[in-house]
Amino acid sequence: MLIGGTLGRYFAMRFVRTVLGVFITVFALVYTLDFVELLRRAGDSEGASPGLMAQLSLFRTPAVAEGVLPFAVLFGSIATLLQLSRKLELVVARAAGISAWQFLQPGVFVALAIGALTVGVYNPVSAMLKQRSTEIEAKIFARSTKASSGKDLWIRQRSLDGQAILRAETAIEGTTTLAGVSVFTFDEAGSFVSQIEAARATLHDGYWELSEARLLAPGAPPESFGSYLIASPLDPGQVRQRFTPPDSVPFWQLPETIARTERAGLDATRYRLQYDVLLARPMLFVAMVLVAATVSLRFFRFGGVGKLVLWGVAAGFALYVARQVMEGLGASGIVAAPVAAWFPAVVGSLLGTLTLLYQEDG
Repeated sequence: MLIGGTLGRYFAMRFVRTVLGVFITVFALVYTLDFVELLRRAGDSEGASPGLMAQLSLFRTPAVAEGVLPFAVLFGSIATLLQLSRKLELVVARAAGISAWQFLQPGVFVALAIGALTVGVYNPVSAMLKQRSTEIEAKIFARSTKASSGKDLWIRQRSLDGQAILRAETAIEGTTTLAGVSVFTFDEAGSFVSQIEAARATLHDGYWELSEARLLAPGAPPESFGSYLIASPLDPGQVRQRFTPPDSVPFWQLPETIARTERAGLDATRYRLQYDVLLARPMLFVAMVLVAATVSLRFFRFGGVGKLVLWGVAAGFALYVARQVMEGLGASGIVAAPVAAWFPAVVGSLLGTLTLLYQEDG
């Protein structure tokens, strides 16, 4: 039986306000920490003003905050149900003949709606902003020695010109462009030939194009070039896939990315897994609501509420760990991508339902 319209809307709004409140709090915290870190990295970098750093942090934060959405739903649902219980609103609802399954319906509907919105709207926006932030970082930090994150990218190739090793400070996601590039070239015998420093390197069919390049060779004065070309046997599609993580591809572009990757003869497992993970997100949010309900429906006068809440938090983190393990297995090909993506959501929902059946119906 469905809950009444007025009471259902009241409960739903309570869920929405609390979940959004938790998420906005986490978002603000992540933004503040990231902004401070960017100011530290910026140092004396040219063009790295506090205003630009604030904008860059705003572009980076949505992708980071997206990972805490399940916990926002979990903690928000726990807080909502505890508030309703503390104010005896759930007691009155039970006295009126409304079961736990009925007053959980608004929470489940809210979880499904939030899940659908985050997949269809929030994820594409956050992915787009993340790509934009990568471009800004490449322009500001690529030439700054203070800004190096210690996660340099390395590529080794062998071409008609001999061997070359490329080191880059960052890659612009969704493209074949690297920033903050150093190229070490060797002849066929493996002897060092030259070092090339460049602001950017873009891979085209058959060659790398280095922009704002500076050539350093033993026994010769340094030379500067606006554009410098190096032969390359690398496939642009392979390089683009290597430096574009699945979470940087918007949800609506994932099917096209999967098809394009497979047409190129490349492994699209990571993108398939990301697509299935996003499809399973609404069910995962429902699982979080059910987990929250198992630890939040106890009357305050019975005591022990704090211990139950801790158990609920532990259950949420256990579900998160299970999700990470399954995604790792799915990315490695040990488990099929749909199974790895849906397993935590389905199992969490079933366990939450089973626990509620035991608590409510004996």
